[in-house]
Amino acid sequence: MTAVNDELARTTFNALKERTGPIPDAELDEFWATLPPATVEQMIGEWSGGEFITGHKMNGLLEKARWFGKTFNSITDVQPLVCLDEDGNKFSNVKLGKGEASLWAEEFRGEVVATMVYDGQPTHDHFKRVDDHTVLGIMNGKAGVLDNGRYFYFYLERV
Repeated sequence: MTAVNDELARTTFNALKERTGPIPDAELDEFWATLPPATVEQMIGEWSGGEFITGHKMNGLLEKARWFGKTFNSITDVQPLVCLDEDGNKFSNVKLGKGEASLWAEEFRGEVVATMVYDGQPTHDHFKRVDDHTVLGIMNGKAGVLDNGRYFYFYLERV
């Protein structure tokens, strides 16, 4: 597929986000292929997050952890699992994330994309740009992340 403009990407993203049933991985892969890579610089800031229900073994785990999103303070200071405590206050869940993270430009699926690399586990989150305020993410890693070769799909929206 070819790259799409922000308006079309936003329309497609909204339709996927509003879906109530499972979304096939192939449909998210197809959307991913149309998007431009996010840059490391574009990721700096605070983001709220959500997941796409695909039947992946990780579906629902972030919700149970009260995941809010991610905060990219700088390329070397990233809070990958910002969660909410019982009172609704945000905190970096370093226990769940086994530390925090950093930002890198990595090749994934043949193109260089902004990638968040966890400090304490073999997990890389790759990002492509939907528009100035939204990115599509794919969580990649070893056995704990991959589900029989399937990736975990999520999104971030700038706060």
